[in-house]
Amino acid sequence: MNFKLQHTDNKARAGTIETDHGTIETPVFMPVGTAGSVKAVHQHELKEDIKAQIILSNTYHLFLRPKIEIIEQAGGLHKFIGWNMPILTDSGGYQVYSLAHKRKISEEGVKFTSHIDGSAQFFTPENVMDIQRTIGADIIMAFDECTPYPCEYEYAKNSMELTHRWLKRCCNRFDGTENKYGYKQSLFPIVQGSVYKDLRVKSAEFIASMNREGNAIGGLSVGEPDEDMYTMTELVCNILPSDKPRYLMGVGTPINLLENIGLGIDMFDCVMPTRNARHGLLYTQNGVINIRNEKWKNDFSALDESGTSFVDKAYTKAYLRHLVHSEEILGAQIASIHNLAFYLWLTGEARKQIIAGTFYEWKNKMVKQLDQRL
Repeated sequence: MNFKLQHTDNKARAGTIETDHGTIETPVFMPVGTAGSVKAVHQHELKEDIKAQIILSNTYHLFLRPKIEIIEQAGGLHKFIGWNMPILTDSGGYQVYSLAHKRKISEEGVKFTSHIDGSAQFFTPENVMDIQRTIGADIIMAFDECTPYPCEYEYAKNSMELTHRWLKRCCNRFDGTENKYGYKQSLFPIVQGSVYKDLRVKSAEFIASMNREGNAIGGLSVGEPDEDMYTMTELVCNILPSDKPRYLMGVGTPINLLENIGLGIDMFDCVMPTRNARHGLLYTQNGVINIRNEKWKNDFSALDESGTSFVDKAYTKAYLRHLVHSEEILGAQIASIHNLAFYLWLTGEARKQIIAGTFYEWKNKMVKQLDQRL
């Protein structure tokens, strides 16, 4: 993998990430295809309508279903799902966090119970590297523990130190194994430390010292106030090397994306655009729409009236409202494509503004617009 930083506007950055499955222009948003599928969206729609450059899948979910043996027999996840562009896999650390009542963490790894069939499973830094090698993503994530919010200082400190020890084991296993399908894979470590400045500084310094091809920031967007997220992100970005991509995991709203781009983040992912779409929440350049509301019943205007078409203009607010209330699958599909296309437009436009040197003026205007409820 090769990262080229092309333009900066203060802390905001525009660059490219070159992988064996294609080049990614940053800043970039990655649609989440947890189990090898972005919900309600075809792969050709991801490419042609949404303009996705890279998607994310999840180690935990793919490990449990369809199981790694099936993906290996298919020749890796790219071939299994019919996607010939870059893929990033999350290591399962966040699922460990979210399944608190079904797991036990030790120095060796994490014992957990499958949410599918109740079977006992065990993840270690080593076998998570092996699993991700077999899945075949272009970018794979280190195995970490994501701390909850709020979190006591001592717990956050111990968790961060465990994540660091696990990272060393991840690196040893990754460096001691080969790429499986004839193309290169890259390993990203993850900064932790909750909302404690000294822990975030210590973790960022340790992660930077590992000298991997890119770096991630985890443990944010888990319930903390946005201002705490921004404070931690800025602190960490001031430490992580500028010549490598920075990935803020699990973030977030359109406003979150713009503010964090302004702090030096290059990569994002979040289930929010598709999950909210399935409940009738649409993101537009002029603010947020709850399409279920009565006010859209007789509104035959386009979903986004800004002039940019994020989905076929033939689909009106009134029609989408009808589909959502009728629980038609097409409603979830149209809304999901719209929201994802909007997110990709937003990061693409941010890139243009960075290159033009006008990012912050544009960002401040957009944040006010995006904050409105229509």
